Amino acid sequence: MRTRRRQRGFTLLEMLAVIVLLGIVATIVVRQVGGNVDKGKYGAGKAQLASLSMKIDSYALDVGAPPNTLQQLLDKPANASSWAGPYAKPSELKDPFGHGFGYRFPGEHGAFDLIFYGQDGQPGGEGYSADLGNWE
Repeated sequence: MRTRRRQRGFTLLEMLAVIVLLGIVATIVVRQVGGNVDKGKYGAGKAQLASLSMKIDSYALDVGAPPNTLQQLLDKPANASSWAGPYAKPSELKDPFGHGFGYRFPGEHGAFDLIFYGQDGQPGGEGYSADLGNWE
C-alpha cells in the first residue's frame, strides 16, 4: 500500500483572509499617520509665522520701517542704506505646505500683517486650512 504524504501549508482561502486583514490594518494606520502629518505641518507653520514675523521686526529696526514685500528680506532695496540682511532664506518665505505667506504693508492689524493660510494656501478655511495671522 502506498501511503499518502500530507502536505503542510496554507490554503488559498487562508492567504486571502490574511491579505484582506493586512489591507484593513494598513488603511487604518495610513489614515492616522496622514492626519498627524497635517497636524505637524500646521504646527510648524505657526512656528514659522512667528519666526518670520521676528525677522520682519528685525528688518524694521535696521531700516526704519517694515519691508514693502517679503522679497526685501532677501534682497537689499535701493533706498535702504542701513539694510543688514539677508534677514531670511528663500525657503523661509514658503510655509510647510509649500505656499507663500500672505503679507500686507501697511497692515490692517499693526505695522504689517503676515498671514499663514494653512493647508489649502487660500484665505479662509477651517481645521488645518484655517488662516492664522501674526496679530493673533
